[in-house]
Amino acid sequence: MQSLRVDLGSRSYPIHIGPGLIGDKDRFAPALAPGPVAIISDSNVAPLYLEALDKTLRSLGKTVLNIILPAGEGSKTLASIQEITGQLLSAGFGRDCSLCALGGGVIGDIAGFAAAAYQRGVAYLQVPTTLLAMVDSSVGGKTGVNHPLGKNMIGAFYQPRAVIADTDTLDTLPEREFRSGLSEVIKYGLISDQGFFSWLEDHMDAVMARDTAALMHIIERSCADKAEVVARDEQEGGLRAILNLGHTFGHAIEAASGYGTFLHGEAVAIGIIMAADLSRRLDLIRESEQDRIYALMEGAGLPTLAPRLPVAEYLRFMQVDKKAQGGQVRFILLRGIGEAVITGDVPPAAVIQTLNAFMENEHGRD
Repeated sequence: MQSLRVDLGSRSYPIHIGPGLIGDKDRFAPALAPGPVAIISDSNVAPLYLEALDKTLRSLGKTVLNIILPAGEGSKTLASIQEITGQLLSAGFGRDCSLCALGGGVIGDIAGFAAAAYQRGVAYLQVPTTLLAMVDSSVGGKTGVNHPLGKNMIGAFYQPRAVIADTDTLDTLPEREFRSGLSEVIKYGLISDQGFFSWLEDHMDAVMARDTAALMHIIERSCADKAEVVARDEQEGGLRAILNLGHTFGHAIEAASGYGTFLHGEAVAIGIIMAADLSRRLDLIRESEQDRIYALMEGAGLPTLAPRLPVAEYLRFMQVDKKAQGGQVRFILLRGIGEAVITGDVPPAAVIQTLNAFMENEHGRD
């Protein structure tokens, strides 16, 4: 097992990474509040791991309530928050309860927001079961749900008491879900860790084969990189926005194509490729660096093209991106591999060129 810490003063918490952790009651005990526990999971994950987590929590003397939502992005709505809070109230859960998010990024975001809202805030733990959740969404306290007009538009910054990443759960992760998580791993190398990016270029075969040592390395390195940024800018006042590399384009792709068409990591992969292309058009990176980024995404088996939709449709969703200020879209771009930059000074024509270049049936670089 490897452990590290997100340093946020009184809201600091550990991240534990390793095999068999769902059954390790000593990892859970320090993070739980005194009262009962609700496990929030989904219809895909619950049949695999809910019984084991339930057993661990009951071994600590806890009363346990299991709440299972339909799997998929379609559950990331206010209706799910209503469902969770309704079950908590019906079961008589008070402010001394804890919620455990058992699943991927969707469940983590929903359960975290429910914890932030229920009785104005109760304890919760992240128990991620996908690569994407382990390396990104479970760390940092971003919680929320979608709105038809934009992704993650309703939510709160609310930190978990602990992140417990049981790497054994990756054994049952479908290949598409596994590859989806790699886009966020690659992101960390691009924004602040050039050495990690180079390591990924050299070891992607081992990662794709799910070699245990390789997986432990990418999860620990990604969490460490994210924890450092979050500790410096918890609520995205400035620096933390670099963690959204590719997300301005990616969230627009998810929303415009209909939530659930693309997995989040797949949309982010295309978004990162677009951000790299836009960076090259603005002479921030060299074409050789853009080629390396494209090659690594392709080597990870990730999609590289967005659906062919009217450019205006993508632009409409980008205008409601959370990083927009004063009606101006801010982009996270690259000044080289390992250095991200936040800018709102981007010519609209360049954005349109990038969108057109990386849509289906028209792949090229002007």
